[in-house]
Amino acid sequence: MTNYIQKINLVHSIVFLLLVIFFSLLINQNQNLTISSSACFFLIITVGISHGSLDDLKGKKLLNILNINKKSLFYLTYIFIGIMVILIWLIFPILTLTLFLIVASYHFGKEDSDFLVSKKNRLNEIFYFLKGMLIVIAPLLFHFEDTINIFKLLLIENEKFYIYLGFIESSKSILIFFLLSIVGYIYFLMKKLEIVSLSLCFDFFSILILNYFLTPLIAFTLYFCFLHSFRHSITLATELDSNKLKNGLFKFIKKALPLTIITAILFVISLFILSNYYDLDDAILKVIFIGLASLTFPHILLEYLIEKNEQQ
Repeated sequence: MTNYIQKINLVHSIVFLLLVIFFSLLINQNQNLTISSSACFFLIITVGISHGSLDDLKGKKLLNILNINKKSLFYLTYIFIGIMVILIWLIFPILTLTLFLIVASYHFGKEDSDFLVSKKNRLNEIFYFLKGMLIVIAPLLFHFEDTINIFKLLLIENEKFYIYLGFIESSKSILIFFLLSIVGYIYFLMKKLEIVSLSLCFDFFSILILNYFLTPLIAFTLYFCFLHSFRHSITLATELDSNKLKNGLFKFIKKALPLTIITAILFVISLFILSNYYDLDDAILKVIFIGLASLTFPHILLEYLIEKNEQQ
């Protein structure tokens, strides 16, 4: 089944790259053709966040491992962490943003390439981060000012922070981070010298093309929904039914739908409230990235606790 997943991800990477090239060139030739922030918001709260909507099942699994019978404890803890992330962001935005970018880099690097890793070791953890760092570096590399404007909308008002980023951009130091990210890709490519590993190459070029031709929000949306979320969803579907992918996908959609709907409603409510104080596009950016941060931290913590306790 592992080889089957690898082949699916290889085909997916090829198709995604071809679509990215076609769509990017189409938008580049027709400047009036684009994806609105509202469309990005809709895609993220449906397709994007759906891959994390089985966390309740993973929470139940963790509770069973820890011999805890109260399922409500998981929900309360998960919600509490999410709310605390939002509150801490409001109080310490620079610290929270920095931690979010670090954690997100690791998460993207791990989830997008873990299907190629058969043996786990601590060295992998470092290269997961380096590989996933491309998602953060690419928009800064190709659309520095637009990315800075997003940071400002996320309540980052400390001028020293932007002076530091400006120095990195003007001194071309950002290229060092870009090269480190390439090292991460090469590391996982060399770990499994088979044709399925080429999916990493296709992913790499897809991310670069997206961020070169498109705005940071659109590039992130397409990556998050149709590469990252799709890949993780396929893995979850095969875990639900290791014999038939079609049945696994059906089970995944059925199980993921309730939490996806609930989370989407919460995002929409947040957007409605913030739209009373900010322009719609600005409110959308706030809800998307701060909202994703509030989901990412408990999601990754849950994954870590399950892996740690399963190894014992």
